[in-house]
Amino acid sequence: MTTQETQIQTPDLVFPTGFVWGAATSAYQIEGAVSEDGRGVSIWDTFVKQPGRVVNGEHADVAIDHYNRYRDDVRLMAELGLGAYRFSISWPRIQPEGHGPVNLKGIDFYSRLVDELLSRGVDPWVTLYHWDLPQPLEDAGGWP
Repeated sequence: MTTQETQIQTPDLVFPTGFVWGAATSAYQIEGAVSEDGRGVSIWDTFVKQPGRVVNGEHADVAIDHYNRYRDDVRLMAELGLGAYRFSISWPRIQPEGHGPVNLKGIDFYSRLVDELLSRGVDPWVTLYHWDLPQPLEDAGGWP
């Protein structure tokens, strides 16, 4: 049989106790709204705008617009019966320069998202950093 013809028969497939069905995303890939509510520039914003870096010059300026459509997204998660949603925090949305004052509109977005998840019975699982460094920190030498 080829790989495509292989069938897995598991009539008694049982997931371990504590297994949670969920979904996972990264802020840059889904939020969009790159110029809204004080969000700073991410290293990804810079990278994808360089000619030849991404097929067809695609970028995530809008993405799926999770920033503005999160309520509908969470409703769909709940309707699917997901128990958890792993999402990442956009550092440039929280601290546009990578340090200094906190952007309260950014904090408010994540607070609303968590409240919406909890109200629909979906546990928020937060990743604090998913390769979304503020560009000013990269310009100052990045992680090294």
